[in-house]
Amino acid sequence: MKLYLAPLEGITGYVYRQAYHACYEDADKYFTPFLAPHTKRSFNARERNDLIPEHNAGMYTVPQVLSKSGEDVAAIAEELKAFGYQEININAGCPSGTVVSKGRGAGLLDDERALLHFMDEMFEKTDAEISIKTRLGMEYPDEFEGILKIYNRFPIKELILHPRVREDYYKNKPDWTMVEYALEYSRNPLVYNGDIFTVEDYERFTERFPTIDAIMLGRGVIRDPALIEKIRSGGIIDRAAELKRLYAFHNKLVTGYQEEMSGEKNVLFKMKELWFYLGTQFTGIEKPLKKIKKANSLIEYQAAVSEIFSTGAGK
Repeated sequence: MKLYLAPLEGITGYVYRQAYHACYEDADKYFTPFLAPHTKRSFNARERNDLIPEHNAGMYTVPQVLSKSGEDVAAIAEELKAFGYQEININAGCPSGTVVSKGRGAGLLDDERALLHFMDEMFEKTDAEISIKTRLGMEYPDEFEGILKIYNRFPIKELILHPRVREDYYKNKPDWTMVEYALEYSRNPLVYNGDIFTVEDYERFTERFPTIDAIMLGRGVIRDPALIEKIRSGGIIDRAAELKRLYAFHNKLVTGYQEEMSGEKNVLFKMKELWFYLGTQFTGIEKPLKKIKKANSLIEYQAAVSEIFSTGAGK
């Protein structure tokens, strides 16, 4: 089974990917948070830092692009080739209101004629390998039937299916009946994405869909960075060693963000956001978690984190 790390805006930038690569078994592919093409300039400093080869050494990294213009996608694909990227991923799933209102992300799925024009233009103007991360539609799962017919007209490297509609955001359960539909009718290789948080989730999915050979993991890995390794090993990992490695991973992140950013507040914001996910690994840590949320300095923050790891609390 190929296991991919999904892009999460604000979290899985190069600092996160580097720390992950150093501490855990690699994902088969890493996807960058989305790039939005600029009409008047090239990549900004933050985007360049995320893309340059030295920040992605040893990792198969795929830039994700957010756009409704096939011509703009082709232009950014050419720029990405200068960094050595031959594959790009199209975001047709982001449910954010500000993204969808501009016809991007999941908004691409709102008008089949516009989607077909986008795909036609994109494949006509670039020879880059293109994968697509998609939802089922905007409101109803059966919208996917028409959307899939459009995808089937093009040589998509991988169709990464998150089987929710835009209106679900990340609520409700992924619609596995539509995964069955995609398996039967998709002419392109299918990758699954959605709510694989544990080894048990993975096993339930693969028992039902044994022919799918690639899964994209997102929030599951952010919650539990050892998830990929647990899946590959059948869930057998020593908890004490796992916590020690998680602490080392955490400290690499803090150091990486300190080197990337100016000021403690920016580093604290990044790490507090991460604890929204990491905190699910532990039990009985309500007090130090509150200290993390209230911390106004890295000294206060690190003291609270040390308290969590020193107790050995965990699930």
